Amino acid sequence: MKKSSFLLFLCLMVFYAGCSQGFSQPTSEKTDADRVAPAVSGKVLPSKEVPKIVMVADFENGLENRLGGPTGDWNLNPSDANNSYTDLTIVPLPGKDGKESKVLRLTYSVDSDVPAQNGFWTKLMSFDGSQYDHFEMAVKGDAAKGFTEKFRIELKKCLDKDCLETVQGSAIIPVTSEWQTVSVPLNKMTGLIDFQNPEAWKNPRISYNNLSELIFIFNDKFVTKKTGRIYFDNIRFVRTGEPGSSAVDHPEYGLQKTTIPHGTPEFAKFLAGRLRGFPKTVSVKKKFSQDDKDFLKEVAKDTWEFFDKIVDAEHGLPLDNIRLGEKTPLGDDAWIGDYTNITNVGVYLMSVVSAYDLGFITKEDAVARIRKTLATMEKLDCHKSGFPFNYYDTTLLVPTSYFVSFVDSGWLFLGYYVAKNAFPEELSEQVGRLLARANFKFFYDPVENQMYHGYYENLGVYTDYRYGVFYGEPRAAIYMAIARGDIPEKLWFEGMVRTFPLNYKWQSQTPKNRTERTVMGYKYAGGYYEWKNLKYVPSWGGSAFEALMPTVVLEEKKLAPEGLGMNDAAHAQGQMRYAREELGLPVWGMSPSADPHDSYSEYGAKPFGIKGYKSGVVTPHASALALEFMPAEAVGNLRKLIELYDIYGEYGFYDAVSVTDGKVARKYYSLDQGMILIAINNYLHDGAIRKRFHADPEMKKGEKLLTAEKFFEAASPDTSERSKP
Repeated sequence: MKKSSFLLFLCLMVFYAGCSQGFSQPTSEKTDADRVAPAVSGKVLPSKEVPKIVMVADFENGLENRLGGPTGDWNLNPSDANNSYTDLTIVPLPGKDGKESKVLRLTYSVDSDVPAQNGFWTKLMSFDGSQYDHFEMAVKGDAAKGFTEKFRIELKKCLDKDCLETVQGSAIIPVTSEWQTVSVPLNKMTGLIDFQNPEAWKNPRISYNNLSELIFIFNDKFVTKKTGRIYFDNIRFVRTGEPGSSAVDHPEYGLQKTTIPHGTPEFAKFLAGRLRGFPKTVSVKKKFSQDDKDFLKEVAKDTWEFFDKIVDAEHGLPLDNIRLGEKTPLGDDAWIGDYTNITNVGVYLMSVVSAYDLGFITKEDAVARIRKTLATMEKLDCHKSGFPFNYYDTTLLVPTSYFVSFVDSGWLFLGYYVAKNAFPEELSEQVGRLLARANFKFFYDPVENQMYHGYYENLGVYTDYRYGVFYGEPRAAIYMAIARGDIPEKLWFEGMVRTFPLNYKWQSQTPKNRTERTVMGYKYAGGYYEWKNLKYVPSWGGSAFEALMPTVVLEEKKLAPEGLGMNDAAHAQGQMRYAREELGLPVWGMSPSADPHDSYSEYGAKPFGIKGYKSGVVTPHASALALEFMPAEAVGNLRKLIELYDIYGEYGFYDAVSVTDGKVARKYYSLDQGMILIAINNYLHDGAIRKRFHADPEMKKGEKLLTAEKFFEAASPDTSERSKP
């Protein structure tokens, strides 16, 4: 995963939001409508004027809610309406106090031979929920008709005026045969938080504004009874004054690493003193060899200097990033990010192996460095699942995040496998202990057959989103988890989306040939995009990172020449051609990277993404990742970057350049440096890192996932076999 925490939630939105969101039991009984203030839609009131309770729907006046919004039912498969449906009716019913009032009665069925989902919706009319901390409803199952003991709700908000793109928070609602008021803390609906907004990190509740819709979901895979009847009343937003913890919170330990004031030049010098070195100059002018392989090895050697130096000397953890001062490397405007993401650790392990392959360090040195890092990883405070938290302070070794990330844990474990197979005699036992600590089933959602983005330890909930787009960065971790036997192989085909349905109007293209395919006995929809004679299965944002980072460990080119390997080559070509032919740029390669005018952002070749990121900033790691598929063009692009921009420093290429004005981000990110170094090693040494990964007996078992699928051939009878249990 990329460096900034807010990027955890931007990629790969799928059909429905996550569950496992928790609730607190009754805070009050059914509330009389005349005690509740009327709703104020789309308007922010001063806090003293904001009522503590806003009624959304009490059904006394029919189905239209008290925000003025319409209400109705929905069905994922209208052609199956005889078996899959939700019927809604307003009926009188006594409450717990014996008084009769009008309530909503939902009679549902998901008892079908085909996948069934349906439910209820009511429009929230851009309601501002930022002043509230809980969402409540009264609910009761019909004992005579039967009912599911749980179902899921979503609160949605639109991100554009046509509501083609939405975000949503979700929760599980329990049901019993007696009236209960279920109170859902809004802080657990993490999918609503705008992690890109710096103000949301200070006050995440500002993300609860502009709410567009409430949805009830009956899913045949989730309900405990496939037919039944449930009653609802007094759906409302409540301000209890107890918002609880938040997804943006971080642990507070009260530990002090130094008495030097934070943010001062002296503090930066203190941090630099914990490293093995630091750049001495800002700009480096070198005369490189005209031989391409010699050029790449020189770049690799300089890039290795980052991992040789920008590592906590005591603990062996790579720092996430550094920013050099404009005039002097350790000037007042310099920055040293003395924290690390666990992806960085996995990439660092592969980088140490690469340094050995390239002859920069001895075997003994490589093993000693890796052992130090592994010893630190063994003593870190981890989540009870066995997985580490996503971020740690490299000085104090304490978690700086409550988040446990699937994809980052994946890259850490991928690094473990590479290190173990590079030096089996020395490292097998130590790595084996770490590999045995956790099972990736922890992140698996069996209802949607996808992997959650992660889990918030402080909230006790999974994320509201899962990884659903097949051609993206998580495929390497998913491959590994399937090969380990932690999750079912059906996820690779039936859970991951190659293209979205034609009626999903928010996607950048309408997919072609989106027909049902059968591979290894699994049925799924295929399809592809096309841009100027290039056919490809798209990523989410069209970035080099999503498309090509998995190729540093997966043998896609070799094992899937008509599947993922062909797709990789198309995306590499697309990066170059889009920049040249569409944008008229002299250099190419767009991927999430430093923003020379700000901090960090996502960039991509827009046609190659389902949604597509913006363009304008070029990062060298994109060229390095393309080496495997178009080496001459990739090397030429790296040389052009050096020729046109002041983008080269002591530790190799700086992170990015704004092509329009030539401004360079004088930053080094551990992840991006790692992609450059590992990709060069793979290219110069016949896939050395990939070979280490696939040499593992467990990982070799997964190779059929790569060999079985051909992306662009017409659907044909399936001749492959599933794995035997």
